[in-house]
Amino acid sequence: MRKFAAKTMELISSLQNDRIKNIVRLSSKAKERKEQGLFTVEGVRELSLALRGGYRAEAVFICPELFVKTSSPQVLDGIDVGIQYEVTRTVFEKIAYRESIDGILALVRSQTHLLERLPVSNNPFFILLEAVEKPGNLGAILRTADAAKVDAVIVCDPAVDIYNPNVIRSSLGCLFTVPVAVCTSSEALSWIKKRQIRSFAAELTASQWYHETDFTCASAIIMGTEADGLTPFWLTHAEQRIKIPMRGAIDSLNVSVSTAIITFEAMRQRGF
Repeated sequence: MRKFAAKTMELISSLQNDRIKNIVRLSSKAKERKEQGLFTVEGVRELSLALRGGYRAEAVFICPELFVKTSSPQVLDGIDVGIQYEVTRTVFEKIAYRESIDGILALVRSQTHLLERLPVSNNPFFILLEAVEKPGNLGAILRTADAAKVDAVIVCDPAVDIYNPNVIRSSLGCLFTVPVAVCTSSEALSWIKKRQIRSFAAELTASQWYHETDFTCASAIIMGTEADGLTPFWLTHAEQRIKIPMRGAIDSLNVSVSTAIITFEAMRQRGF
């Protein structure tokens, strides 16, 4: 059983508590997350990755009835007890985004995701996403990026907030393990050209198969939305267009699946 710090935590039992109502707003509204510079992180794995990635917890809400079952209670070891709050199960179920056995949710300070801060290796590989709109897809792509150890994910002209709770949930916390930049497509194009990174636009009518494309150079794959694909901006400015063979009745894959296919082909070519 988890032994809490000697100092008694404040108990929150009312759904009308201002802190609880604010968590609900932050979980559901991107505008609130942007204005307050805060977002919610649920679960010991995700919170551990966030803290390891340099994020700062501003408040932590714990349901002892659930948290006592966690396999990683040490997540609280580096967190000041002064920002820890005990909540009843009813309150936790109100603020939780998903069914959870961890019983922990934190308010975390957001970071600024600038292109200029991205690490660039000697022979980098980037994933560029144009106008990604589904948080589940962004989260899944971040998991791929983490598994493949790509240099970074660049989110261009996003239609979804990267701190959407479903991005964090579907990425399993990989939002905190993968370098991410958010910018316009024009800024991304200028940035990769300046660094002599070859760009590959994935699109259905391309003549070049992805598996016959050389990704061993400094590369960036450009992925569009499932509904509309890439805009003319990237189709015009990308150095090469590539496609994945489609042999069935449909003509496209989920963008996260397509990204994974191309990314791991690139990793195979690079000997990783």
